[in-house]
Order: sequence, then C-alpha cells, then structure tokens
Amino acid sequence: MPEPSAPRVGLLVTCLVDLFRPSVGFAAVALLERAGCAVAVPQAQTCCGQPAYNSGDRGDAKAIARQVIAAFADYDYVVAPSGSCAGMVKVHYPQLFADEPDMRARAEDLATRTWELLSFLVDVRGMSEVAARWTKRATYHDACSGLRELGVKEQPRRLLASVHGLCLAEMPGAEVCCGFGGTFCVKYPEISDKMVGDKAAEIAASGAEAVLAGDLGCLLNIAGKLSRLGIRAEVRHVAEVLAGMTDAPAIAAPRR
Repeated sequence: MPEPSAPRVGLLVTCLVDLFRPSVGFAAVALLERAGCAVAVPQAQTCCGQPAYNSGDRGDAKAIARQVIAAFADYDYVVAPSGSCAGMVKVHYPQLFADEPDMRARAEDLATRTWELLSFLVDVRGMSEVAARWTKRATYHDACSGLRELGVKEQPRRLLASVHGLCLAEMPGAEVCCGFGGTFCVKYPEISDKMVGDKAAEIAASGAEAVLAGDLGCLLNIAGKLSRLGIRAEVRHVAEVLAGMTDAPAIAAPRR
C-alpha cells in the first residue's frame, strides 16, 4: 500500500496501449507503485489529440485536449508510457491554446505535471534499479518524441542495466526514426517503409534476440516489418521488461 503522503499519479494510458497492448499499462502501474506512488486511471480520459493535431485539425485537437486537461486536473503528476503522448501534453497543449489565455494557463499547469514513464521514475522518483530478470540479448530503439522533445535517452538504459541476465547491444542508429511518426507513415508510406526497413536491418545486424522501446507506435511498426522480412526478434515495450512482466507473448505485427 502506498504511504498516505504518496504522490497521486494519473496514468495516461494512451490509445495504442488501451487497444493493442494493455499489458504495458499494467506494467506502468506496477513500476509506479514500486516507486511509491498512488496510481489512478481516470475513466474520462480519451486520446491525447495528437492525430488531429498532426493533421492540422486544431478544432478537434482542442476539444480533446480540454477533456484531457479536465480529467487530470486533480493529480500531482500525469505519467504516460509513451514519449509521443507525453510530448503532446507537455509541449504542444500550451501551443494549442496560445490564443486562449485561461486555457493556456491550465494547459501549462498540466504540462509541468506531465512526464514520460521512464523519465518520471528516474528523474522524479530517483529510481536507479529494478528487481527484474530477463536473460536476453536486446537492443533499444530511441523513439523520436521521447528523445527529442523530452530528453529520454539515459533513463531507460540506466534501469535496463539493473535487469539480471540482460545484455544490451546498441545499434549505431538507435536514435534514427523508425518511420512510424504517427500520420507520417500514412502520408509518406514509401519513405516510411524504407526507414523501418533500415531499422530492421540494424536490429538484425546487432545480433539481438529482442528489441525494446518506450513508444508502442514504433514497436508495432517495427514488429510488422520484422515479421514481413522474416527476421526473428522479440518486440517489447521497455516497461514490460523492467516490471518483470515478460510471460505474455511478445508484440505481434498488427492484423490488416
């Protein structure tokens, strides 16, 4: 049980986790509770609004953002197992309401309380190790939004270094985009396919048995390409490994 003074964390589950990989949400809750937090999952939450925002639909993006801001108003922190969703709230919500002073203030308040999961565990809660075991040779993909908008780079590696039996084999292009990019893969499918093909080749060249990342969109994209190329590598969200929740099947290519 969390201490009475434990920080109240609202988990922003994200659409992809909710629809494709709920185990990531459960892993996030387990890690947050081990870090001494009292975790809740507001039922009123929906999409963060990123697809509409990236498509230029500011009206719908604002409507969704208003709902998210209201749903998470009462928490000390908001944490998402996704750099892209956390980045949307933390970086783009204040920009979205630049022409509405009252809503901008509320968006900025939420932004100061919003964190990507691994960054929160390491940078806010001071977590330096986990009690997990996973005997694998794995490589790590740095998802763009987490890396470039939120500075998530060393935090997952610091925690992965404490996983018993895990050997991390770094790719030379770990920071290179996998080609998913939200709506980018829909707007520019040929370019996206080339990018994820290059990423799959690096994963294979690393000799890794598994590939990890902190954004499910990237992982679904990579899993699909690996499957189509016949490259055998287990695909998992980093939270599942850190929480010791690796009994469930690995992430599979989305069905068409």
